Amino acid sequence: MPLALLALAVGAFGIGTTEFVMMGLLPDVADDLHVSIPAAGHLVSAYALGVVVGAPLLAAVTARLSRRTVLIGLMVLFVAGNALSALAPGHQWLLAARFLSGLPHGAFFGVGAVVATTLVAPERRARSVSLMFLGLTVANIVGVPLATLVGQHLGWRATFLGVSAIGVAAIASLALLIPRDRTRAPEAGLRGELAALRSLPVWLALGTTVAGFGALFAAYSYITPMLTDAAGYAETSVTLLLALFGVGATAGNLLGGRLADHSLRGTLFGGLGALVAVLALFPLLMRTPVTAALAVTLLGTAAFVTGSPLQLMVMEKASAAPSLASSANQAAFNLANAGGAWIGGLALAAGLGTTSPALAGAALAVLGVAVAAVAALLDRRTAPASGRERVVAGHVPQEPEVLHR
Repeated sequence: MPLALLALAVGAFGIGTTEFVMMGLLPDVADDLHVSIPAAGHLVSAYALGVVVGAPLLAAVTARLSRRTVLIGLMVLFVAGNALSALAPGHQWLLAARFLSGLPHGAFFGVGAVVATTLVAPERRARSVSLMFLGLTVANIVGVPLATLVGQHLGWRATFLGVSAIGVAAIASLALLIPRDRTRAPEAGLRGELAALRSLPVWLALGTTVAGFGALFAAYSYITPMLTDAAGYAETSVTLLLALFGVGATAGNLLGGRLADHSLRGTLFGGLGALVAVLALFPLLMRTPVTAALAVTLLGTAAFVTGSPLQLMVMEKASAAPSLASSANQAAFNLANAGGAWIGGLALAAGLGTTSPALAGAALAVLGVAVAAVAALLDRRTAPASGRERVVAGHVPQEPEVLHR
C-alpha cells in the first residue's frame, strides 16, 4: 500500500478526534462558558450540521480543482475551525467555530476516498478506503481518550489547540506524500458531479448508509445508560468500554475492506445481517458485565464492516463523477447519526426499557438490508445481456498507472 494513504489516515485521525471529543468535554465547556449541559450539547449538533452542509457544498464548488489541492485546502479549513474553537470568547462564537470545523469533514473523506482508490490496483480499492478510515476508528481508541484527558487537566481550549496541531501535521503529510499526477481535476466538472446525484442506484446506496448507520447510532447514542442501568457498570468504567467499541470498529473496518475486495455486495449484506443479529441480542447481552463488554465490541465490528463497502459502492454507482457522491455519503452518515439517536430516543420515551434503542436499531438495520436488496435487484435487472451479474454499476476510473511505494 502506498505511503500516501498514511497522509489521508492522519487527516482522518484529526477529524475523528475533533468530532467525538466534544462529548467527553461537555461538562468542562458548560462550566467554563456558564451554560447548561443541554445548551453545550448544541455544540455537537453544530458540528454535525457543518458536516451535512459542507460535504456536498465543498465537493461541488471544488469540482474543477486538483484533488490534492482540495484535500490540503480542506485541512487548512479544519485547522482554522479548531483554532477558532480554542480561542472562542463565548458560547455563540464556539457554536460558529464548531460549525466551521465540521464543514471540511465530509468533503475530506469523500474526496480522500476517491484519491485512495487511484493509488492502488483495482483489486485493492476497498482496502485502500478502509486504511484511510483507519484514522477515524483509531481516533476513538487513542485520540478521543487522550484529547479528553488533556482537556480535563489543561482545559478544553488546549484540546482544540492540540487537534489543530494534528491538522498541521496532516497538511504537511498531504503535501509531501500525495502525488500531483494522480490527483488532477476530474474531467466531469461541477455539471458532471451534479448529474451523478440523479441516479437511482446512488440514492439507494445513500439510503443504505442512512439506515445501516442509523441502526448503529440508535443504540450507541444510549450506550451509557445501557451499560450502567442494565449491565451494572459504574460510570467510571464507561470510557474503557467505549474504547472497546473503537477496537471493534477498527477490526471491522479492516475486515470489511479486505472482504469487500473479494465481494462488495456479499460483504455489505454480511455486515448488515451481523448488525441485525447483534442489536437484536442486546437485551440478552446487557444482562451481565462480561457479555455487555462483548456486545459493545461486536457492535463496533458489525457496523464498521459495512463502512468501506458502502463508500466504494456509492463511488461506483456515480462512476463518471464520484467525488460529490462520495462526499454525500458522509453527509448521509451524519444524518444517520442524528436520525438514529432520535429514533432510539423515541423508544426510550415510550417506556420500552433501557435496551429498547438497540431493538429500534435492529429494525433500522433490517430496513438497510431491504434497501440494499432493492439495489441488488436493480443491478441484476440492468446487468449486461451476457447474464454476468454486476456487483456495482460502473467502476471508479483509474489513473493510467498505479503508484507503488
